[in-house]
Amino acid sequence: MELRPIAHIYTDFEEKFGIPRQSGRVQELTGRIVFTPGYRDPEALRGIAYFSHLWLIFDFTEAHRDTWSPTVRPPRLGGNRRVGVFASRSPFRPNPLGLSCVRLEQVCPAGKEGTVLLVSGVDILSGTPVYDIKPYIPYADSFPEAAGSYAQVWQDYRLTVEFPERWLSLLPAEKRSAAIACLAEDPRPSYQNDPERLYCMRFAGCDIRFTVRENVLTVQEVVREIDQNGEK
Repeated sequence: MELRPIAHIYTDFEEKFGIPRQSGRVQELTGRIVFTPGYRDPEALRGIAYFSHLWLIFDFTEAHRDTWSPTVRPPRLGGNRRVGVFASRSPFRPNPLGLSCVRLEQVCPAGKEGTVLLVSGVDILSGTPVYDIKPYIPYADSFPEAAGSYAQVWQDYRLTVEFPERWLSLLPAEKRSAAIACLAEDPRPSYQNDPERLYCMRFAGCDIRFTVRENVLTVQEVVREIDQNGEK
């Protein structure tokens, strides 16, 4: 069986650190789905605008391995407790396929990139290959009474974020709420709890450097990347 990317998704995350652990946790995060030339037939998207949410099947590009392990250590369990790989959503799987549910915000008419889908609630690295897109069907895909095991414990977990205005103002205005929401999700591995450690989340072309003490995340600095004109 050969899988071919039908599209690539472009988001504000150029690195894995800081990406929400589940889709939909940060609705402010957006992405552009650009179809590869061979799949830009607008007929393939006929009727998609009538669905509010989509399933994306994609490639965990940074999790490719020659071998696999039957157990993994979920970060939310402190990184020291093992569960079966099929009882987790770890990217380190026999086949590194990801599954995310995103909200369809807009179907952009065909341009030089063909028809582009704008989505929100993403949890995917920028440039990731997408292998398939399926509509989310509420009556078939939603089970409110389902048991969530250890993952359910973290459903309402959030950090308090202190983001001084002088640093927040360096981010593009339309990206600020998404950045704060991502930081509140606590990007750190659960086994790291050093209040003196300086972490860095690369987001929307900026390095956001922060510390965490007693469930309060404080942004210490924001460094914008240097553009082609040598300006920050």
